[in-house]
Amino acid sequence: MTKFSICLLIGILFFFGFSSLEAQNHVSVPLDSAVYYILEQAQLRGFINTLPAVRPYSQKFIVESIDQILNAHYDRLSASEIEILEREIERYEISRETGKMDWTRGSYSLSTIFPGTDTRFSGDIGFGLQMTFSGAHYEGGNIGSVWGMENLLNAYAQGDIGENFSYNFNLYVPIVRLPRQYLGEYHNYYKGFDDNESWADAIKRPIHVYSQPLTYFPYTFRKNWDGGYFLSMSNLSETGFIDWPDTFGFGPHFISELSGVIWGDSLSWRIGRLRREWAGMSLGQSLTLNSAAQPFLAIEASFRPVSWFGFSAMTGALEYFPEGGDHFNAAWASQTFFSIEQIELNYKNNLHFAAGTTAVWGKRMELGYVFPLIPNFFYQATIGNFDNTGLFMNLGGQLPGIGRLWFSLYIDDVVPATLLDGIFWELDWNMYAYQVGLQAPIPWFGAFTSVILSYTKNEPYNYTHRRMFVPWHNPNRDDDNIIPLSTAYMNNGVGLGHYIPPNSDEFLFRLETMMSLKSRQHFQFQLIRHGATHGPGAVDGSHLLSELDPAGRREKPVLRKFFLRDGTYQWQCIFRIGSEYLLTGLAIPIRIFGEFGVVHTFYTDIEGAPNSGYPSSYSIINTDKYPRTTGILASIGFRLFF
Repeated sequence: MTKFSICLLIGILFFFGFSSLEAQNHVSVPLDSAVYYILEQAQLRGFINTLPAVRPYSQKFIVESIDQILNAHYDRLSASEIEILEREIERYEISRETGKMDWTRGSYSLSTIFPGTDTRFSGDIGFGLQMTFSGAHYEGGNIGSVWGMENLLNAYAQGDIGENFSYNFNLYVPIVRLPRQYLGEYHNYYKGFDDNESWADAIKRPIHVYSQPLTYFPYTFRKNWDGGYFLSMSNLSETGFIDWPDTFGFGPHFISELSGVIWGDSLSWRIGRLRREWAGMSLGQSLTLNSAAQPFLAIEASFRPVSWFGFSAMTGALEYFPEGGDHFNAAWASQTFFSIEQIELNYKNNLHFAAGTTAVWGKRMELGYVFPLIPNFFYQATIGNFDNTGLFMNLGGQLPGIGRLWFSLYIDDVVPATLLDGIFWELDWNMYAYQVGLQAPIPWFGAFTSVILSYTKNEPYNYTHRRMFVPWHNPNRDDDNIIPLSTAYMNNGVGLGHYIPPNSDEFLFRLETMMSLKSRQHFQFQLIRHGATHGPGAVDGSHLLSELDPAGRREKPVLRKFFLRDGTYQWQCIFRIGSEYLLTGLAIPIRIFGEFGVVHTFYTDIEGAPNSGYPSSYSIINTDKYPRTTGILASIGFRLFF
């Protein structure tokens, strides 16, 4: 979009936003808030209509939803559930006391009328603190005992201007220590690939492979710093671009937004940099834009004139990850935007259907991806097929009070004609992810209790994309110093889609409950299997930075996939139990949380050579490169005003 277009859009939004009097607060509620789980349980039991599959929700939406539950279904709630809902309303309602410090919220409130108008300005200025200390001990391998920490200091200002416009500014200062283990080297193309003269941009390069943070359970850690501005305590003369805090480090992290509604709340809009989840049937389960993704700045809007229909669209600028401190090359190769549109259809509280398209595209004047009424997936065919587009679909059925079942699908690239050849299921060229899930309430176990069972499969090379020379980014293709543009489905080094990487699957069981007004508990088991990205048995297409050979995609044996039977695979059995408790009766309420569990890891290998193009039987191994390990992990922390 041009600067003029953006200014015009903001001007229109301000016009609508300042046209009324009473403040309503449309700023978003962070995705890690317990209120999302509570609303999900209310939907599951039929207390509210099907929730929008575009998160985060605004404070106003949450308060109105809870009011609806209490007003219409008070007699179907337990005493604990009523207290929990009333507490959440109090937490997210706008403070009516101004000109004083509220130590239950950690904020100072103010309110005034603009001179010469009847438009009210209100705001809250506050702070928060979260401290987490974690440790782990590993038997097997060469890790031993490790410890880490993540401390977050937050300062914010948020409020309203008129009835339909809100603002929110958050600055986080993290102090972190997150040890990882270096596992070895991988490559973007398969082993044995030679740079192809017919495809000058098909350039083989090394990828350094690290473990997940050793003091966190696999695929649970979320970065709370902005990559490119990170400082390391080990060398303060380096003014940024340190990619990972293996030792102590600190740096800024911004989460901010401008938001509002028009047409009687039928159209909501937001301009902001924050974490999001779209097209998820349960929070954290999305294959399309998952809450595990890093925040990015975007313009978004949702049109919901009736309860059974919704249409949403968003375009934002993705951020690069300065791996190894190489910020110039990383930035050059990662000049990309992200666009998504989604349509939702609901039948009462029983059926939900959603579908849409996505695009990761090089930064340029490309109005088709910004315009929401042209599907991204089909638009790329009219402009040269340079970008990474995808299709997604969700279908869910629910019997309120009994449970719900869903199926989700994300398609990166498929060749339907290969179904006729009988090779569809074997070709790496067919890249997609799918998920089946079941969620059921267990009201007799405790307040807002439910269980989730799901299976997620992510095919090799899904979410990846081949780097390419493109007209607007590389004007001289013959220059050896030119770096191809990357349009992989990722932001700031983290995938935008589901948290498990390409060529993996996950069996998930999760039980969550709120045993009392002040507490929340969970138990979780996962089995995650993933193609190795290091060592002699590494499987091609198992890394987000993998690139599929542009030549011979139908014929080459190495470009065939046989899950678990085409190389070395990592198996992780993960058991976790955690709890959070709110200490009240103090001058300042404190939330204490902790988690404990075990991660058992082993590898399987095949009898033949990896990536050979045919399946082989596999068995468990235990070698120096692929050791069997058992880790005991524990963390404890507290929050003030979070």
